[in-house]
Amino acid sequence: MSGSSATPAAPFSRSLAAGLLLASAGSIAFSGKAIIVKLAYRHGVDAVTLIMYRMLFALPLFLALAWWATRHQGGTRAPLTRADWLGILGLGFTGYYLASFLDFWGLQYISASLERLILYLNPTLVLVFGWAVYGRRITRLQALAMAVSYAGVLLVFGHEADFAGPGAALGAALVFGSAISYAVYLVYSGELVKRLGSMRLVGLATSVACVLCLLQFVLLRPMAAAVVAPEVIWLSLLNATLCTFAPVIMVMMAIERIGAGLAAQTGMIGPMSTIAMGVVILGEPFNGWIIAGTALVVSGVFLVTRFGAAGAAK
Repeated sequence: MSGSSATPAAPFSRSLAAGLLLASAGSIAFSGKAIIVKLAYRHGVDAVTLIMYRMLFALPLFLALAWWATRHQGGTRAPLTRADWLGILGLGFTGYYLASFLDFWGLQYISASLERLILYLNPTLVLVFGWAVYGRRITRLQALAMAVSYAGVLLVFGHEADFAGPGAALGAALVFGSAISYAVYLVYSGELVKRLGSMRLVGLATSVACVLCLLQFVLLRPMAAAVVAPEVIWLSLLNATLCTFAPVIMVMMAIERIGAGLAAQTGMIGPMSTIAMGVVILGEPFNGWIIAGTALVVSGVFLVTRFGAAGAAK
């Protein structure tokens, strides 16, 4: 009896450990994007050109992901309908093109630490959209948790505005717009995920965003603007692979092993890793205001995701 009861525990433990490791690594890799963008801006590049290079290098990877998911995930899939393509185009625009561009643009004005804290408010925005679009109830505890999270962001923003000047308000607004855009993607992607699968949808929607970013550069910049410092090329290649494509795969694999709720909670390592890298690599300030603001944001989002998941389970 003891031997038979101990046998199933080992695979479960390995799967749990692998899932937590993948979720943590994916969160840290995602967080590194802001650090790379800030480093690239030191070489005189603008947001339109920088995101063009990131998406140029990422496009073949996401096309390959879409092809692989279509062929190998879930067997034979039905051809994409016109409604599917419209959904993919819409989600690619909101979730990956607009959200990414606003984020890159906002990073010209604010620190990587504040950017990550604002983006981390995403679960609260999804909760608000769920209430506005689907009439889902927001409990008092969730509302209080949201207030705590936003107080934390305001605390860090108020401190940063003292030394960053008026640009801090513009940068924070742009990044918050990025968070809103990605929340719209999350709210409306549910049905397409069920039909196409998460990997196939991500591959197709991100490929759409890549094409939009390339088209944006062609329309807004002369081709001479593509001549940038070699450091920008290498940083963009690193951004496209290590901080864009790889974390998407790692987080999806983590969700398969430990579920979306636990993967999201493990993602709380993201803001801390961004702050640590910002201090060590970029020389960004680190003080009690940032510590207090981060603690408030992480605590509030933890409560929103934890009790939101509990409410959904009921």
